[in-house]
Amino acid sequence: MTDLLMTGGLVADNKLTGIYAILPADLDMDNLLVKAEAALKGGVRILQFRDKKQGYKRQIKRAKALRSITRDYGAHFIINDSVTLALGAKADGVHLGRDDAPNLIQLRNEVGDDFLIGITCRADAAFAKSALKDGASYISFGAVWKTHSKPEVPEIGLNRLVKARQMFPDANLCAIGGITEHNIAQVKAAGADCAAVISGLFAADDIQIRAEKLVKIWNRV
Repeated sequence: MTDLLMTGGLVADNKLTGIYAILPADLDMDNLLVKAEAALKGGVRILQFRDKKQGYKRQIKRAKALRSITRDYGAHFIINDSVTLALGAKADGVHLGRDDAPNLIQLRNEVGDDFLIGITCRADAAFAKSALKDGASYISFGAVWKTHSKPEVPEIGLNRLVKARQMFPDANLCAIGGITEHNIAQVKAAGADCAAVISGLFAADDIQIRAEKLVKIWNRV
């Protein structure tokens, strides 16, 4: 348990903390695995897989390969959007958007208590409250700052993140959007349990070194 804490991801009562790395979508297999392992070598212990292209056979092959790598590093593995893919790959959980979880209570009953279900809440406190009541494992708020990954998502700022923490003191809270090595300390100080990064990690020339730096900053705050 201590080792996981020191490397930037702690599993305690199904709670996610630290650097939550979201892999860029639709990479070729070799590039996908290289980037994933570099992040894991750098200390990341939460990894999310997104694949927007069609074809379950293609998706499950990639997901299973990532599941194998994350298991080697003792990391949590989360699938974006698809419960079917997450279960098929034996992932630790799934992350769903607002429109992807119309019946969260039913889903929770089907997958059991140990399966992680993350829900995107943007800045909607009422929706977050409902999601937590219905069985969400963690909720994400953002975009904290403008992001190139989803430029259409409005910026909520740090104050809204602080308010979310105050409103949901016992919730597992993930911040997302525009998070980099230059502002991640502010995100943790605002009360986030974990910080989702995409380009802030995977756009780096050396992903392992960037991951190490993010983990170090996070653990120091």
